[in-house]
Amino acid sequence: MSLRKIKDTLMKQTIFGIAAFNIIIVFSIFFFVFTNGLKFFYEGSVVDFFLGRTWIPLSDLYGFLPLLAGSFWVSVIALGISVPLSLFAAVYISEYAGRRTREIFKILIETMAALPSVVLGYIGLYVFSGSIRDFFGLNSGLTALNGGILLALMAIPTMVSIADDALVALDKSYKEASLAMGANKLETIVKVLLPAAFPGIFAGIMLGFGRIIGETMTVLMVTGNAPILDSGPLTAVRTLTATIAAEMGEVTIGDKHYYSLFTIGIVLFAISFLTNTIADYFIHRSRKMS
Repeated sequence: MSLRKIKDTLMKQTIFGIAAFNIIIVFSIFFFVFTNGLKFFYEGSVVDFFLGRTWIPLSDLYGFLPLLAGSFWVSVIALGISVPLSLFAAVYISEYAGRRTREIFKILIETMAALPSVVLGYIGLYVFSGSIRDFFGLNSGLTALNGGILLALMAIPTMVSIADDALVALDKSYKEASLAMGANKLETIVKVLLPAAFPGIFAGIMLGFGRIIGETMTVLMVTGNAPILDSGPLTAVRTLTATIAAEMGEVTIGDKHYYSLFTIGIVLFAISFLTNTIADYFIHRSRKMS
């Protein structure tokens, strides 16, 4: 065997080993979380956990619904802000902006993605919270709305980048045929380009949602951390991720409260897996269409 083939074989085996090691790590993490999460149900009821309306660990009350409600409100607000803004930004960058302007916008978007979540948390804590409190006449600005606005800022870079790539990757014949039929540029974008790029755009939205649902530090700082079921956009909430971050450092290893946090982790794993699976499907669909 030649030296070149030996090097190729060695490199191939090395890459395979690294990839296999990464897969083993992921499955090990999942196994650790899953096994510890299931131990909660040795003492607690599945129905009481998933349909429980109160989360007070000190009173041995582990109701999942208030935490789910908190994550729901924050996610809905974030998606409601980020999706339209990202769509408009992607359309402008791909169809209207000049080459130089496009490069500047891409740099700004990448800079937004690089901002640490704790920095955004401080902005929400000391800037947005006061404005929200004064504008709506609230006692505190630490609400689901505050968290949703910041999470929207965190999700926008992902959504814009993928939506822009989906629009740019379309065959030029889509636009040329539409314009040749007498449609103006806006009609071409709305009725031809956006529907054709929908799989890629939707994939970006799902990946942005994954960033929203999985964020911890920002929502821990700006949402008030109140596990209340009857919550809303202008009330304090507590999300699934914030609950784990806030309470994991204070629990006794091996008790019921400890295992309940791992059960929340299983739910987050399931949501993340479903989100990424859907996004991966639409990304592959987009590549086939382009």
